[in-house]
Amino acid sequence: MVLGLRYVQAPTDSCWPSLAEWSSLNRTIAGKLIKNVQPAAACYPGPYQDDAKCEYINSQWRRQDFQSSTPIGLSYPTESCPVLNLTAGQQPAQSCTLGDQPVYTVNAMDASDVSKGIKFAKRHNLRLVIRDTGHDLLRRSTGYGSLQIWIRYLRTGIVFQQTFTPSNRCSKSTWKGSAFRIGGGYTWSDVLDEAAARGVIVVGGGTPSVGCLGGWMQGGGHGPAAHDFGLGADQVLEAKVVLASGRVVAANPCQYSDIFFAIRGGGGGTYGVVISTTVKAHPTNKVAAQQLSFAPLNSSYMPDFMKAVELIHNAYPDLSDQGFSGYGSWALRSPTPLVYNYNYTLGEDFQSNFTTGFTHTIAIFGKSAQEAQSIFAPVASNLASSFGRSLFINTTYSSFPTYAAYYTALSGIASPISSSAALGSRLMDRNALTSPQLGETLQKVVGEPEQYTSVNIVFVGGGQVARDGADPYSGVNPAWRTSYVHNIVARGWAPDADEEGRREVYRDVTDVKVQAMKALAPGTGAYMNEGDRFDADYLHDFYGQHAAQLAYIKWKYDPSDLFYCPTCIGSEWWREDETGRLCR
Repeated sequence: MVLGLRYVQAPTDSCWPSLAEWSSLNRTIAGKLIKNVQPAAACYPGPYQDDAKCEYINSQWRRQDFQSSTPIGLSYPTESCPVLNLTAGQQPAQSCTLGDQPVYTVNAMDASDVSKGIKFAKRHNLRLVIRDTGHDLLRRSTGYGSLQIWIRYLRTGIVFQQTFTPSNRCSKSTWKGSAFRIGGGYTWSDVLDEAAARGVIVVGGGTPSVGCLGGWMQGGGHGPAAHDFGLGADQVLEAKVVLASGRVVAANPCQYSDIFFAIRGGGGGTYGVVISTTVKAHPTNKVAAQQLSFAPLNSSYMPDFMKAVELIHNAYPDLSDQGFSGYGSWALRSPTPLVYNYNYTLGEDFQSNFTTGFTHTIAIFGKSAQEAQSIFAPVASNLASSFGRSLFINTTYSSFPTYAAYYTALSGIASPISSSAALGSRLMDRNALTSPQLGETLQKVVGEPEQYTSVNIVFVGGGQVARDGADPYSGVNPAWRTSYVHNIVARGWAPDADEEGRREVYRDVTDVKVQAMKALAPGTGAYMNEGDRFDADYLHDFYGQHAAQLAYIKWKYDPSDLFYCPTCIGSEWWREDETGRLCR
């Protein structure tokens, strides 16, 4: 070992725990230690090969619930052991390895399991990974040669409180409404069902299979109800956290208030393991929704299409201030259709599919469909008068008696897992969305049609997201408080792309597309959970003015840096060597 460097132990090191030591850990946690095997290992030659099992895994591979039910399944799988379609004759083009996945997993089912796993990792100088459902885009739920603590099956119940009562009578807790205590690794699907049954709203993820306690909440957490009720992190009233010492603490405004601040938006997997939260529950309300889509009638109208995309972005700040929020996407050449045209005048359903197009679904609480249409009317008129002859434009409005009905119909869909892709984002404030340079920036972001770039619009800022900036216990990136849109750009690559081809895609996203958005919105930042993992300025972009305070809290409770994840607070002191092992 070189003097001045500190290494975390790796499986090839002589100090790596012996089998006897791993067995001892297993006994202390009642047999809940798992030696990890890639989910697709059954498709490859070796001791786990099983063609029938491989066929089953292939049929389930793109299901979120399948991936999250396995110790190292991911919503965005790495390429160290891809699934194979043996029925179609697909043969292995590589070996199946763990790659950067954890070697062992503590399948934690209570706080004691978490604490014992933490102490074992600390005692043996191991890299530690924290995982819930594996919904992670920045590879923070993986780590070469690591021990993983998995809280997916740590479940102590979902308890509704008609009126929230702080566990220690904390006088600084000002919430007087209802609440849910979420005890462990539940998903938003679990909690939203409970909320619907009681006629209340909780702010959960747009994808119902996302875990409630992990990186989604701790990184900020956006969802369809965020504009009206605040980001996910700002819903947390108190939490139970297992610290790097192994101690279990209750954090709220009255005790461990700094930990309370840090886990409410300061990033997951950094300050401790959150094993329980209590979150706000809001009275339900009726919802009116608008679904808008448009596409160029032919390729000669591409300039009009781009101007229409710009027009909608220009309108978002005022629409937000009037109550609208939602999600959208657009592309110049999508691998699958974005916009559909159903022409009923032909006597049958004639479908014309547009792979170049724009679509969004936005909603407004407490209004009727007619009222929603009236609010959007000036934008609709401008769109029709400017582009009615060059674009196919379709708009529909619908009403829902409750938020649950709206969420089920138009938002809460468990999308299939995604292939690997390069991704970046930027938070857009009013200045950016109304800038004369917006159109030029959008063109740089989407690039050329042959790049197959997709742009996703998270239009949930403003409203309560902005007002919660006054919360002294919120660790959320302050850039959220002035932004209306979280703009995401993503590019994939062909299945046969070589390493250099993939690197070129990453370079384009980081150096061209994200840089263009930064130039347009230099004073904001990015949402850490859906940001560019190669962002050299991630401390500023992901954490903003809170970075220094979060670093102090990290040092106070985890001075040995047991909790590490890429782009997380404290990670700037570490690097991975050529083997993937952490050192500093």
